[in-house]
Amino acid sequence: MLNRRAHVRLGSMTTAPQPATLRERKKQRTRRVLAETAVTLFTERGFDETPLDALLDEVEVSRRTFFRNFRSKEDVALTALKQLWSAYLDVLDETPKSGRLVDVLRDAMLATVERMDGDWYRRFAPTLRLVARSAALEGHSLRHCAEMQTRIADRLGTADSLELRLLIEFAVAAWRCALDEWLPDCDPGELPACVRRAFASMDAGLHLEA
Repeated sequence: MLNRRAHVRLGSMTTAPQPATLRERKKQRTRRVLAETAVTLFTERGFDETPLDALLDEVEVSRRTFFRNFRSKEDVALTALKQLWSAYLDVLDETPKSGRLVDVLRDAMLATVERMDGDWYRRFAPTLRLVARSAALEGHSLRHCAEMQTRIADRLGTADSLELRLLIEFAVAAWRCALDEWLPDCDPGELPACVRRAFASMDAGLHLEA
């Protein structure tokens, strides 16, 4: 059962397309409340200092229910980040692969951030700050990013291509630099501009001379 605070938070979220069955709708609602409450609770108390049971008590769900939805405390804390990369892979699948691959990677990220809603943006910035303050979360985030890079390579060619692997590494670095520029103000409207500047600077940087 979800407590009153969780219901209030849920009511403020942007409505998303609903799954077909009542069971699926309940599961989605539980996942969303757990993810939002986790970011709020871990921000207030610290990720490493807050046991999983504190989150379960806040949302009033059992461990069994939690582990049907998330693999770990790190997993629920990074929901916004994982939603971003999942959406990015979807965009890549929909995008025609023509022209320079660096432009394909950049444009896919621009399309991804444009399709994220206000609820996601409200959770994303605090999630990035949580990662910066927790070695456990940072390690989990880096492992997930490495997995995503392999999946990106599989969509663009072959993961065994050194040139492609390096290009994806550069693109991910450009994305991180864009986030560094964006984080102080966290204006959703500014993130696309930060992405464009970071990719343009990366391209120029590769031609720097000593």
